[in-house]
Amino acid sequence: MAAKQLHTSILVWLMTLSSLGPNHVPLCTAQVQSFVYSGFQGANITLDGSAQVQPSGLLQLTNSSDIIGYGFHQTPLPFRGGGGTVRSFSLSFVFAVQSEFDKESSGGMAFFVAPGRNFTGALPGSFLGLFNASTNGSPDNHIFLVELDTFRNGEFKDIDSNHVGIDVNGLISIQAHTAGFYDDNTGSFTNLSLNSGDPMQLWVEYDAQTTQVASTLAPLGAHKPRTPLFTTTTNLSGVLKDPSFVGFSGSSGSLSTLYSVLGWSFGLDGTAPPINITNLPKLPRAHQEVRSKVLEIVLPISTATFIAAMGITIFLLVRRHRRYAELREDWEVEFGPHRFSYKDLYHATEGFKNKNLLGAGGFGKVYKGVLPVSKLEVAVKKVSHESRQGMKEFITEVVSIGRLRHRYLVQLLGYCRRKDELILVYEYMPNGSLDKYLHYEDDKHTLDWAQRFVIVKGIACGLLYLHEKWEKIVIHRDIKASNVLLDGEMNGRLGDFGLARLYDHGTDLQTTHVVGTMGYLAPELLRSGKASPLTDVFAFGTFLLEVACGQRPIKQDSEGKQIMLVDWVLEHWHNETLLQTVDTRLQGGYDKEEASMVLKLGLLCLHPLPTARPSMKKVMEYLDGETVLPELAPTHINNFNMVSMMESRGFHPSILSYPELSTSIGTFSGLSGGR
Repeated sequence: MAAKQLHTSILVWLMTLSSLGPNHVPLCTAQVQSFVYSGFQGANITLDGSAQVQPSGLLQLTNSSDIIGYGFHQTPLPFRGGGGTVRSFSLSFVFAVQSEFDKESSGGMAFFVAPGRNFTGALPGSFLGLFNASTNGSPDNHIFLVELDTFRNGEFKDIDSNHVGIDVNGLISIQAHTAGFYDDNTGSFTNLSLNSGDPMQLWVEYDAQTTQVASTLAPLGAHKPRTPLFTTTTNLSGVLKDPSFVGFSGSSGSLSTLYSVLGWSFGLDGTAPPINITNLPKLPRAHQEVRSKVLEIVLPISTATFIAAMGITIFLLVRRHRRYAELREDWEVEFGPHRFSYKDLYHATEGFKNKNLLGAGGFGKVYKGVLPVSKLEVAVKKVSHESRQGMKEFITEVVSIGRLRHRYLVQLLGYCRRKDELILVYEYMPNGSLDKYLHYEDDKHTLDWAQRFVIVKGIACGLLYLHEKWEKIVIHRDIKASNVLLDGEMNGRLGDFGLARLYDHGTDLQTTHVVGTMGYLAPELLRSGKASPLTDVFAFGTFLLEVACGQRPIKQDSEGKQIMLVDWVLEHWHNETLLQTVDTRLQGGYDKEEASMVLKLGLLCLHPLPTARPSMKKVMEYLDGETVLPELAPTHINNFNMVSMMESRGFHPSILSYPELSTSIGTFSGLSGGR
């Protein structure tokens, strides 16, 4: 089982010339580099972690639970050609996965191309010993890999627990397919179980011209099927560094699983040499069934103990099931990876302990959590609901909103249902909500003007995406400082889409129940109940004044009378003292032109006539300085008083008082109307 060493195109070229004679000229003289190992005894490979080469020549990557093993070709390979693009390459290897627990496993193995051999900090199990929660998906990895995954992980959007996948820089596959092969005669597909313990052969070819990757799988000894398992397109010239190492990783996760490689061939600018399967090492038996006299004595005692313990175990399992019981219905299957298990969320938040409580509002409590597998920090919101009516439609919208991708929106990752609770999972924002910097913190934690202006522009950009640039129109319906969260770099992100509504572009918006927060509700919303992008613009106007003035939308004057922030700012505008409304904690340290523009833009967005308000596209033009803000006209504004308008709609001034949190209107039962 000796290994053939790496050889260069010069040797191949000379051998070809000598066999063809002097009248034959090779059509191509591109460098061809290849190697083949039919067993690994004395092979030119480097081992790391738990990997070992057995006396039989078997490369065994793992040998027990929670251990990672690596096997590398000893020298790096020149993957880039003369033009700087990644060269074509092909490979083949024979592998086997042997599980000690009824053919179950919780990890996987991978062939990979990487710029180095140092994977310190990589995690076992689902991360395959190549990444961790912070590095997974990073373009700085420069890694191409073929994964043989025997565990379905919803966080990585795995298709099942038995698949082959092509990945770049992370573990969300570009393309994946259930393990198996297509019959050359009938074209029918035959499943193969990766962790069956039987050896299999995998072929992978990358074509530099078409940038296509083809993957083909078959049982050991069968010829290579003509139809690949799958093909996908990915340009590796923007991924791989030169030179790069090639090798294997195996990680057994939490179950004892053996990942082994029996043979391996690789070729650059050509077809990988064939593996001599007759010389491959034999696989060890997965289970050693050795009976002893001690076992014969102990077995009856153990059986009796086992039977006695069954009653206790069943009791504990029933109690555990009740603790983690979820509400699941058949129609939820279509939402797939968007659904989290209650057990994972329970452990992520340490049982929803108060020490992990981030905040509480009218619709529920929010906890900080760390997902058990990926170690990703999340915010978990528990929302109570009394009625199941409309829940399917609501979750459909939750999943739709989960597809929103924008740098100034908090990402909704998924949901879970349990008894009378709906649980929403968001990405975690380490600096909390904006309102605590505007209203709760001392002067030392006050945001400066530059930070406030960046936050304002970011939220405006996010709203423009929701209103005009996504595939549907999204009306947020609850824009306020407490729903703006700050990431690690103090950028503002709009979150809490619990009240959001989705509409197709070009359709009429439907009337629904009035929901939102006092001080941010547009007059027409109170009259008709019809939310629109312009009602969001109105709420954004209140948000602009709140950020600039550092005051709540509903405030008290020196006599204890309830007044609206917009009325107070409007009065200063009439008196030509507009800048006196800027947050006094800034101590004059702000750009007066920017502050004046933000205040006037806030008043313009708060215009009582919806048609007089700017769109979010126009708002961005004003904030970016592309368009000059028009001068405010007194028409329709002079006689506008928000408190009077609220009283005319039946809202008594007593409910306009501002406790620690602004009063919210509406319930989740109202979310089912008008869909």
